[in-house]
Amino acid sequence: MYEIVSKELLAPSIYSMDILAPRVAKSALPGQFVIIIVDEKGERVPLTICDSDVEKGTVTIVTQAMGSSTKKLVAKEVGDSIKDFVGPLGKPSEFVNEDLEELRKKKILFAGGGVGVAPIVPQAKWLAENGVDFDILTGSKNKDFVILEDKFKSITENIFIATDDGSYGFHGFVNSGIEELVVNQGKKYDVVIIIGPMIMMKFTSLTTKKLGLPSIVSLNPIMVDGTGMCGACRVTIDGETKFACVDGPEFDGDLVDWDEALRRQAQYKEEEIQKDHEYCELTGGMIYG
Repeated sequence: MYEIVSKELLAPSIYSMDILAPRVAKSALPGQFVIIIVDEKGERVPLTICDSDVEKGTVTIVTQAMGSSTKKLVAKEVGDSIKDFVGPLGKPSEFVNEDLEELRKKKILFAGGGVGVAPIVPQAKWLAENGVDFDILTGSKNKDFVILEDKFKSITENIFIATDDGSYGFHGFVNSGIEELVVNQGKKYDVVIIIGPMIMMKFTSLTTKKLGLPSIVSLNPIMVDGTGMCGACRVTIDGETKFACVDGPEFDGDLVDWDEALRRQAQYKEEEIQKDHEYCELTGGMIYG
């Protein structure tokens, strides 16, 4: 069992939790993820690591309560435990293995949407610790859903925020924020790392391609079991079959067959809705946030 040592409401239905998992904390690298199982009847939930503290032995995850499993998770309180917490899984971000002298010549832009901004934290911390220049752009539907701003500001001053309704920062989606930075402000980047909902990553990578910028995307949202055994996260990358959980989760955004990936993500939608209805009936329609 893995104890929850802290819990914080970041935005409506979005929670940050620190889980006591010393071995995972010691081994975790930027870009990797964990699989959690809340209880004996729980399903596997893949979550990208938001942060880790080797001294405290904790791993930070950020979760939005959407389906039955994530609602079960955020219903837990400090001092409670979850059944399984497995990781770190997946390949770390490519830049971890790059030559540092060459990497320091680059300027990187992180573009995150929704809870997809969370895994930017360990990547940004690693780059800052190794003297690599980067900016962070986050996107939310409105000011109330902007998360981890203070956390990012503790890492870098170069943070930009976009909101769909213009209530905070740039007015527009993440892709329009990129165009603002590159076209209107004249900023130069060597690569854009995009993390967020699948549809957001598709259109943002199309924008970076139009601007002539290479992109890296994290296909964590398509994962199910996290080991490659179920085949649910099978994607086509540059005409080749890959599995997001074992070959990724990060891939070249220009090479992803997005239409296929989006269809695959929707394959369990009916089952997810049914399980959520069952859970709501059991809990009396409990709502979080």
